[in-house]
Parts: sequence; structure tokens; C-alpha cells
Amino acid sequence: METILQKQLQFLMEIDKLKTIQRKTKIVSDTRLENDAEHSWHLAVMALIFSGHANEEVDLFKVVKMLLIHDLVEIDAGDTFAYDTAGNEDKHEREMQAAQRIFGLLPIEQGEELMNLWLEFERKESKEAQFASSLDRLHPILNNYQNEGDTWLTYHITSEQILKRNREIANGSKSLWAYTEQLVNDSIARGFVRE
Repeated sequence: METILQKQLQFLMEIDKLKTIQRKTKIVSDTRLENDAEHSWHLAVMALIFSGHANEEVDLFKVVKMLLIHDLVEIDAGDTFAYDTAGNEDKHEREMQAAQRIFGLLPIEQGEELMNLWLEFERKESKEAQFASSLDRLHPILNNYQNEGDTWLTYHITSEQILKRNREIANGSKSLWAYTEQLVNDSIARGFVRE
């Protein structure tokens, strides 16, 4: 029979695979693509720094936990590019299966806690989930702006697509949404994105 410690260790070794899941956005200081682990870490730091921009006071520890686990499902499901219409059709089913397997590696109580946090994030059921989701959507915009629209230009993403997909940033932070709109408008002016 597996001990609690053995299950926890198995989970921790399994999530090391997150470092191998590449995203479509490049890191700011290099020409290589960002991986999911780097993205999750950066979001957790963003939560610490930007917490004062949330529309409502949030439980910061809960937000950080959500951000650290929200992409673990991509170990099995892969990273689905935000603007990939076909890939997003079955994304929820793929990720749900992955969540059950990955969180199921943990002792029952811990696995259920992480599964519930992941579901809350996905459903945007709380002010914490809405704020966490806002940061998740803002991060690639910041990177693309710093990288002169690299991903946007490579995949022919328009400013209209960016604004439409990310409008819900305002649900978690109106001030970060206003800043996002400024960045997109400046990106148009600088030729980082097409209108």
C-alpha cells in the first residue's frame, strides 16, 4: 500500500513534466519559447505584485495556488493555443481527463482540493478565479508587447481577436484591462499587430 508521502512524491515528480510543455509565446529576454512551468511561476509573482489591482479584495494565497496548478493538466492535454479554434473545441474534455489523472495521484483530500481549485479557476466562479484568469490572459499580452508582437505576427492574430478574447480581464481587474487596451492600441501604432 502506498503511503501518503509516496503519493505526494509521485505527484511532485509527475508535475516536473510541466517544464517540457512549450507555449506559443517567447520569453522576453531570449528567442526561445516559454514553457508552462515558467508561465505559472510568472503568474504567481504577478499575483503578488498586482493584487492591489483586483476589482475586489481577494484571498491572495488562493489566487497563487490556482495559478500554480491551473496548467498542470497540460502535461497530458498539451497547451492549446488561445486562438486555435479547432483545438479549443475539445479542450475541456481533454483537460478534465488530465485533471482526474494528475490530481488523482495525490492522497484523496489533497487531490480533491486541487481538483476543486482547478475547476473553480476554469469556471471563473469566484473573485479569486476571475482575478487569476485576468493575469493568465494578461501575461502573454505583456510578453508579445515586449517581443514586438512576435506571436501575433507569426500566427496572423489581429488586434480585434486579442481584444475580443481577453475582454474578460476586466472581470478581475478593470485597471489591468484599461492597461491592456492601451498596450494593444500602442501595438497597432508600432506595427506589432494588425488591426
